[in-house]
Amino acid sequence: MSELTLLLLRIGFLVLLWAFVFGVVYSLRADLFGVKVRRMPEPAEAGAPAAAAPAPAPAAPRANTTAPVTDRPASGSAPRDGAKGGPATTTSATRIVITSGPKAGLELPLGNEPLTIGRSSESGLVIRDDYTSSHHARLILWGEQWMLQDLDSTNGTWHDGARVSTPVPVTLGAPIKVGATTFELRA
Repeated sequence: MSELTLLLLRIGFLVLLWAFVFGVVYSLRADLFGVKVRRMPEPAEAGAPAAAAPAPAPAAPRANTTAPVTDRPASGSAPRDGAKGGPATTTSATRIVITSGPKAGLELPLGNEPLTIGRSSESGLVIRDDYTSSHHARLILWGEQWMLQDLDSTNGTWHDGARVSTPVPVTLGAPIKVGATTFELRA
């Protein structure tokens, strides 16, 4: 090999080594101190134009349109406590119920303050497992509606089977997965 090739290989390995070192330092810093959190826009006031409010997602088409549509449960059965329903608001959602994970069965009252979820002892809901970030997710009020926001966690936050990338409205009774723990907002 020529000396020029050897010199270029040495420089390439040196650049690769420094990129690895910076990646490790960034990862440690983010895990120890958290990451920068984006703010939610302020909710639209009652007199504000409707364009300021987020547009609702379009409804998915029905697979079977021949079945009659009713507002009552089938066979006269009542829905179970915490069954999937409408949006989780300050009046409809009063508690958080952990349905699976290390703290399964735990119920927490849901106030009107934002709730941070993560491994950090500063979090409102502390979940200590290997798949949860220090500051993993946050439940916040946007007007009267509860919203779920992922705080740039490593393994992501899931709401009703979909990964949360931007703040999403929480549905009453829909499963929220953070690390190895699943919980729901219930009445």
